[in-house]
Amino acid sequence: VQLVESGGGLVQTGGSLKLSCVVSARPFSNYAKAWFRQAPGKEREFVAAISWSAVRTYYGDSVTGRFTITGDNAKKMVFLEMNALKPEDTATYYCAADRDRTTAPQDLYMEQTYEYWGQGTQVTVSS
Repeated sequence: VQLVESGGGLVQTGGSLKLSCVVSARPFSNYAKAWFRQAPGKEREFVAAISWSAVRTYYGDSVTGRFTITGDNAKKMVFLEMNALKPEDTATYYCAADRDRTTAPQDLYMEQTYEYWGQGTQVTVSS
């Protein structure tokens, strides 16, 4: 399984970016997908997840109401739309996938749940 992120860049405070992740898993729909981020000197932080069924989504407290995670089964992609960006959103953003369809919802917030990871894409928000 390979994951490749794209869409990062430099944006001003209050701006928007949309990250994309191509997930080579088969079948794509069997995997829960998530976004995490890591800022320099900080631990990796949960951002958002979408269940394998794509019915449910989950968000970290710091991004709720500003970020939206979606999936496109036909294109085997997962997206993270980020609005109202703040300097504290600056980080490397990682796409991740979990192949276990029995994973409890509360475990989707946890980094160790995910077996597959992308290489990351940098998001920088200038003040």
